[in-house]
Amino acid sequence: MTEKPQGVEPGDDSDADDAVIQAAEEALKALSGDGDAAAAKREAAERTADLQRLQAEYQNYRKRVERDRLTVREIAVSNILESLIPVLDDIGRAREHGEVTGGFKSVAESLETVVAKLGLQQFGKEGEPFDPNLHEALMHSYSSEVTEDTCVQVLQPGYRIGERIIRPAMVAVAEPQPGTQSTGGPDGDGPAAPEADGAAEN
Repeated sequence: MTEKPQGVEPGDDSDADDAVIQAAEEALKALSGDGDAAAAKREAAERTADLQRLQAEYQNYRKRVERDRLTVREIAVSNILESLIPVLDDIGRAREHGEVTGGFKSVAESLETVVAKLGLQQFGKEGEPFDPNLHEALMHSYSSEVTEDTCVQVLQPGYRIGERIIRPAMVAVAEPQPGTQSTGGPDGDGPAAPEADGAAEN
C-alpha cells in the first residue's frame, strides 16, 4: 500500500506549491542520508523548476483573465454609448432651436457629462480640413475662400471612443475654386495669372 505524502490532501489546490517544496526537501534529505548528494541536488533542481513553471503559468493566466475582463468592459460601455448617440442628436437639435431649457437643460447637460466621462468624444467643426477617415461628405461645393478641401458645415457631429470611430461627422465640403488653388504667381508672391483661371474654367 502506497503511503500518501504528508500535508497533501486530494483536491487541495491551494497547497500545491507547498507540496512540491516539501517533496523536494524530503527527497533531498533521503538521498543525502544515503550519501548521494549529486542525485539529491538534481532532484531538488527538478522540483524547483516544476515550481517555477507552475508560477509562470499562473501569472500568465492572471494576465489573460485581466485583459479579457477589460476587453469585455470596453465592449459593453461602447455598446451603451453607441445606443445613446441618437438621444444626443435630439438634444443637439433641440439646443439649436433654443428648446433646451429648464429641467430638460439640466438632464441634457448631465447626460452629456456622463457619456464624456465614459470616453465618448464628439468631433467635427466648421473650418477644419476634410479628412475621409473622420468625415463623411454629404454635400459638395467650390469656394474661392478655401485653399484645401474644408468642412464648411457640420450637418451631424461625429463620435469616437478613444481612437475608434463610432460614427463619422456628416459634413458639407468645399473645394478650392478650379484654377485658384495657387495662392501666388510664378514667383509665389503675386496673384495667379488670369489666363490660368480662364483655362481652368474652359
